[in-house]
Amino acid sequence: MYPTSSANQARPFLTWQRISDWAQEHYRCRTFVKDERIPSRPGLLYLVQRGAVRLTGNAQLSVDVSSEEDVVTTPLMAQDEEAFLGFVGAGQPFEIIAQSPFSLQSFAHVDQTTVIWLYWHDLDNWPHFRREVLEAFRHQHQRKLLWLSTLGQRRTIDRLIGFLTLLIEEFGEASAEGYYLPFPLTHAQIGSAIGSTRVTVTRLMGKLRQRGIITSHGDGLICLPGEMPLSKEA
Repeated sequence: MYPTSSANQARPFLTWQRISDWAQEHYRCRTFVKDERIPSRPGLLYLVQRGAVRLTGNAQLSVDVSSEEDVVTTPLMAQDEEAFLGFVGAGQPFEIIAQSPFSLQSFAHVDQTTVIWLYWHDLDNWPHFRREVLEAFRHQHQRKLLWLSTLGQRRTIDRLIGFLTLLIEEFGEASAEGYYLPFPLTHAQIGSAIGSTRVTVTRLMGKLRQRGIITSHGDGLICLPGEMPLSKEA
């Protein structure tokens, strides 16, 4: 089962060093601390040079209570209720799409996360790099389809196992015990991703540990036990 990770298998962009140098020269590169919000807007292309970016979403839905003289709008979801939408690892692109009533945001998930930003027409200077970016987005789209399939599971524990498996297949690193997610993820973030609550996730994670389905690696990182492959690139 492991690894199918793009982080493990994807080769570096062939012109990555040129892009990095260009970004430095044009002040299109910035490093963020853990949980710092990354300023972003639609129409720009973002590249994670180092670290990991956490994507979240808000749904600002409302109901209109109308009369002949006034309209009252009542929010159904508070602005601070964020849903975890996934990670973007080093060497991968992302973009922020504006679609009312939904809003997307990005945060540095680990310290020293470095992000480069470009306009799409900047890629005209590097046609091969543009193809690499589009291929990376195609891969991300395929992973999202698998994520949606996982979220369609009726039982919460099945959604949880499927979600953790997809994350570790995508970003996992090898250890003596198996493969582990190399950055922390809170039970509240997991709950928002699979449509559950922090309390339920905590209870189910305990069950999975008791059954040996998941273990901990290092400082509480989530690990899925499994045999080491002959080669990480195999």
